Amino acid sequence: MALGLAAAGCSLHGPKHDEDRAETVVFDLEGRVVAPDLWNPYVPGARLDQGLQQALIEPMFLLNTETGEIEPWLGLSMTSNEPMDVWTLTMRPGVKWNDGAPFTADDVVFTINLLLENGPSLLLSGAMQQWVARVEKVDDLTVRFHLAKPNPRFKLDYWSVKIYNSIYILPEHIWKGKDPFTFKNYEPGKGWPVFTGPYKLDRFNETTFVYRRDEQWWGAQTGWKPLPAPKSLEWVSHGSEEMRTAAMVDGSIDSLCDITLGAYQALEHFRGPEVMAWTDGPPYVWLDPCPRALEFNCQHPPWNDKEIRWAVNYCIDRDMIVAVAYEGTSAPSRHFFPAYPPLERYFRMIEENGAYERHPVWDYNPEKARAIFESKGYHRNRYGYFEKDGQELSVTITTHEAAIELQRVAQVLVEQLQNAGIDASNRNEAGGTWMDNGALGAFDAHIGWMACGSMNEPWSTMDTFNASWMMPEGQRAQFNIWRWKNLDYSALVDAMGRLPLGDPRIDDLYRRAMEIWLDELPAIPLTQARKLLPFAQDRWTNWPSKQNPYMHPCTWWQSTCKMIHEIKPVPPKPGKEQ
Repeated sequence: MALGLAAAGCSLHGPKHDEDRAETVVFDLEGRVVAPDLWNPYVPGARLDQGLQQALIEPMFLLNTETGEIEPWLGLSMTSNEPMDVWTLTMRPGVKWNDGAPFTADDVVFTINLLLENGPSLLLSGAMQQWVARVEKVDDLTVRFHLAKPNPRFKLDYWSVKIYNSIYILPEHIWKGKDPFTFKNYEPGKGWPVFTGPYKLDRFNETTFVYRRDEQWWGAQTGWKPLPAPKSLEWVSHGSEEMRTAAMVDGSIDSLCDITLGAYQALEHFRGPEVMAWTDGPPYVWLDPCPRALEFNCQHPPWNDKEIRWAVNYCIDRDMIVAVAYEGTSAPSRHFFPAYPPLERYFRMIEENGAYERHPVWDYNPEKARAIFESKGYHRNRYGYFEKDGQELSVTITTHEAAIELQRVAQVLVEQLQNAGIDASNRNEAGGTWMDNGALGAFDAHIGWMACGSMNEPWSTMDTFNASWMMPEGQRAQFNIWRWKNLDYSALVDAMGRLPLGDPRIDDLYRRAMEIWLDELPAIPLTQARKLLPFAQDRWTNWPSKQNPYMHPCTWWQSTCKMIHEIKPVPPKPGKEQ
């Protein structure tokens, strides 16, 4: 790897910056953006991680997953009544859109009504339709949400960037009367896109997005926060892992998305202490809250048969996936929760009641898989594949083109399934296509992270499998893309969702629901998700780390807005220009 980087580094000069490089932070962008002029954050297939949700859009509140604290941002407070079916949002005074118009309760009410009227196809609209009966303006800085049923997690789940993003508030004075499915929100002559963040869009193409600091940003004007130190931000796609890593070797980029251990060791070889990761020593990684799984469309035969899904599970050697795809930096998973300390009691709960003895998820046993396939009428043909009624047992496992980690997992998994008698293959799809196919049910299996949501309690992830989210194939599903329907499981999860966080009655409901889920296995847990995220420290410092956990380190989440305000320039060394 080091020799390859040296060769790549000789010919890689990085992006051409008009800005002073010393005043610019360059972030890694995984994969090209197919529709770079699409700045509508709600339309299906839109990219959000090219700076749109990090530099332009600000959240109401911001959860620090490391400390558990929720920091006010555009909002000041959000409280509920005792039944938790009415929530009142109080907004920060003095906030303005970057065209100078005031940011008010009217914009919040407009946005929520837009989602209610156009669900479930717009991003997050299905969730708003499920929970919000109506929304009202109390005054210019106060909004009241009347929910269809109690939800003690309404603020955390939808307004605090718990995972990846949150509700995006839109400027009514621009969006009113626009078709939310076709409006691109881009017209440079009018200064669009307009949001509240401290940067404005400067220029872009499919692989490079440049933002310039807004010297009139409302936060600095009101004295809430100073302007962020970087005068410009860039998100740049360099292609392969080798080219991305080479860009950091030669100083063209300050932050990388997930890379392999070997690539990080090459970085350390070339740049030494100028690069850092979440931890100072091995495995260097940050634990992502969305474990990886082999996810089936449970409406498609033969994957609609739980015994077939269990047979596939017995074909999988998770230890090998960890050793090969992750170079030992992750861990096998036998559930859909991240291995976070607040959730450990729930892991012990199902282990202590014998659930894993009845449902041995970690049992790598190709012979047991063979017996199940044969009981279903399959036999091995002359090519070594299982066959039934002249049809080979085959599956195409799709992966997101930007998710290099999942592609590595898929390569190992395909080989294991092939060895077990399943004609498995992997197809890489453009990000928007992969997401659309998942939401619309146009897939048999993929490596994904859609069973995600829980950080400190189990309900959020469990609810993603709720039958209430079921949509017919061809119609967009917000959750339950697996299209698995079990009404007993769903009733138990619904009962959990009505209880306050920490209520002791949750435990029994949780145990019973997990027993059903493990028996059915609608998605096969593979590994915990880890991210090895290098930062360069020669130009910018105060990056987040385990020792400095002011925010988690994922630069594609909306929470990057906090990081942008915290990083500081490294003073130039005497006699040396940056």
